[in-house]
Amino acid sequence: MLKIYHGEIPAFIQKAVKSPEMQRIRKVGMDCGCEYTALSLWQNVTSYKRYEHSIGVALIVWHFTGSEKQALAGLFHDISSPAFAHVVDFMNNDHLTQESTEAGTKEIIENSAEIQKLLKSLDLTVEDVCDYHRYPIADNDPPKLSADRLEYTLCNLVRYQSYSMDDVKRMYDDLTVGINEYGEEELMFRDAAIAREFVLGCLKNSRLYVCDEDRYAMEVLARILRKAIMNKVIDYEDLYRDEEYIIERIKDSQDWYWFTRLNRVERNTHYNGACWIQIWAKKRYIDPYVLGKGRLSLLDPVARQELQKFIDLDFDSYLKGFIR
Repeated sequence: MLKIYHGEIPAFIQKAVKSPEMQRIRKVGMDCGCEYTALSLWQNVTSYKRYEHSIGVALIVWHFTGSEKQALAGLFHDISSPAFAHVVDFMNNDHLTQESTEAGTKEIIENSAEIQKLLKSLDLTVEDVCDYHRYPIADNDPPKLSADRLEYTLCNLVRYQSYSMDDVKRMYDDLTVGINEYGEEELMFRDAAIAREFVLGCLKNSRLYVCDEDRYAMEVLARILRKAIMNKVIDYEDLYRDEEYIIERIKDSQDWYWFTRLNRVERNTHYNGACWIQIWAKKRYIDPYVLGKGRLSLLDPVARQELQKFIDLDFDSYLKGFIR
């Protein structure tokens, strides 16, 4: 995937990823712990870590901007991600916005000797790279298209929907930078038909991110971690190590045994006892801009209808998991 984003990894990114802080997120997954269950959705997908995602975001930003500070801001955007990533947002009761796990990025960069040395060599400051929200190609408000959303969407089209690398490259090569209806820079498609294909594929991913199995697994794992902290098996600060460390600490518990054997989630429209739980989730979707024409949902009735169907999804049902 990385070669699709840019032909080579520039030297400054290669140096940055060697820092211990970036190496840590080699052991923090993008699937937020779901891959440790026995649920069928995650049994045959390739591993995907925050490390690879972050490099991908940096390369996309670099490809379209040629800006070192913007590319590094994209690279560091997940540097503070805890083990199991957004599961900790569920722990923090922030799973509808999923912003609580972004705290600490600036402090990590400030305290990294390797990153500080690199920034000095590039004549950059911590402020230049600690907040990728400052750079609209790296990140912007949903449902606009940014490098962050683009990278995990394209990667998951390959992982979950068997898109080929040629399919992904064709989409990527259609992108350019333009000015949107708000007067901001944004990644845009040139071809409305390719934009529609991207959106329909993205929505399949989006449904996976909020499906019953995903929501249930993340909520259950959040409860397991909360209990482990309460019982002093781990400290909250341990979550900012990596997943291997946490699993080693909790692997002998009945809770972890049950979680790793979770293979079925059932739905009930009514509350049917304490084991049935109702779980809401953040809805992730993209409505890209087509260069010179406008937002896809205003141009394409099919895309507009499918986007609205996803937006209208409700989470009123109650869920319960079962093990094999």
